[in-house]
Amino acid sequence: MEKSLKELAELVGAEVAGDGSVLISGVAGIEAAGAGHISFIANPKYLSKGAATGASAIICSPEVAIAGKPLLKIANPYLAYAKIVSLFHPRPQQSGVIDERAIVGTGVRFGRKVTLYPFVVIGDGCVLEDGVTIYPHCFLGNNVTVGEQTLIYPNVTVRERCIIGKRVIIHPGTVIGSDGFGFAKDGAAYYKIPQVGIVQIDDDVEIGAGNTIDRAAMGRTWLQRGVKTDNLVHIAHNVTVGEDTILVAQVGVSGSTSIGKRVTLAGQVGVVGHITIGDDAIAGAKTGISGNVPARQVVSGYPHMPHRDWLKSSRTIPKLPEMRMTLKKLEDKVARLESILQELKGG
Repeated sequence: MEKSLKELAELVGAEVAGDGSVLISGVAGIEAAGAGHISFIANPKYLSKGAATGASAIICSPEVAIAGKPLLKIANPYLAYAKIVSLFHPRPQQSGVIDERAIVGTGVRFGRKVTLYPFVVIGDGCVLEDGVTIYPHCFLGNNVTVGEQTLIYPNVTVRERCIIGKRVIIHPGTVIGSDGFGFAKDGAAYYKIPQVGIVQIDDDVEIGAGNTIDRAAMGRTWLQRGVKTDNLVHIAHNVTVGEDTILVAQVGVSGSTSIGKRVTLAGQVGVVGHITIGDDAIAGAKTGISGNVPARQVVSGYPHMPHRDWLKSSRTIPKLPEMRMTLKKLEDKVARLESILQELKGG
C-alpha cells in the first residue's frame, strides 16, 4: 500500500508543509526509518534527530521546522501516528469459521462471522454477537454475553454470566469473573462468602495480559466505556472504573472502590477498599492511596499526598542521615549546657 502525504493529511486532519505528493508505504521510528517511511516526533528531545532521519516525511507539532523534510503538522502528533499505523497495519481479517475442535454448549446464539479457534470452550446459553473472535484455549462459562467485534486472545477465562461489550480487546491470560476475596470469620477459620454477582465490561474497553477482574459479591464489578488497563492489573469485587480511565501495569484496586472518569493510576499504584477517586485525578507511580481523592487532584507517595508535597518530602529523605547527625550533635550540646547550668546553680 502507498499513500501520498496529502492523502495522509486528509485522513488525520493535518497540514502538509513541503511536498504533499511524496509517497509513503509504511511507518518507522525516527532512527530506523528509511525511504518511503513516515516517522513522528512527539517529544521535543528528539527534534535533533529529525534532520538526520532517513524518513521521507515526519509527523510533528505545528511549531516544528525541519529543513529539507516534508512535514505533516498537527496538534497531536502521537494520535496522528496511531491512526496512520492503523492504516498500514489493519487488524487481520478473521475467517468467520467455528473450528470443529471448539467445544460449544447448548443454546448458544451466534451472530454473523464469529470466529472460534481450536480448543475454545463455550458454555451453555452464551451469546456471541457479529464479528466476535476468540483465540485458542479460551473458556467462556455459561450465559456469558460477548458484544460485536470483540477480540479475545488465547488463554482467557470469562466466567459465568459476565457481560463483555462491543469492540472490547482482552489480551492473553486474563481472568474475568473469578470469585471476589470474601470470607467471614468463623472462630479461628474463615467461611467463604458466595460471590453471586458479575463483571460487566462496557464498549471499547481494552484489558491487558494477565489481568484478574473479580466478580461482585452482589451486583457487578463494572469497567465503563473506554477503560484501558495495562498488564498485570487486579480489580477486586464491586469496583467501578469510570469512562476513559487508565490503569497502568501492576495497579491493584481493593473491593468496593469507585474510580471516576478519565482517572490515571500509574504503575504499581495500590488502592484501599471502599473509597472514591474523583474524575480526572492522577496518581503517580507506586502511590499508596489510603483514602478518598478529590476530582482533578494529583497525588503521589505513601500514604498519598498532594504531588507537590510529596516532591518536597522526597527531596528531604536523602538528607535524613545528615540531619540525624546534626540533631545528635545539638542534643549533646544542649545536654552539656544543661549540665553547666546545673553546676552554676549549685555553686
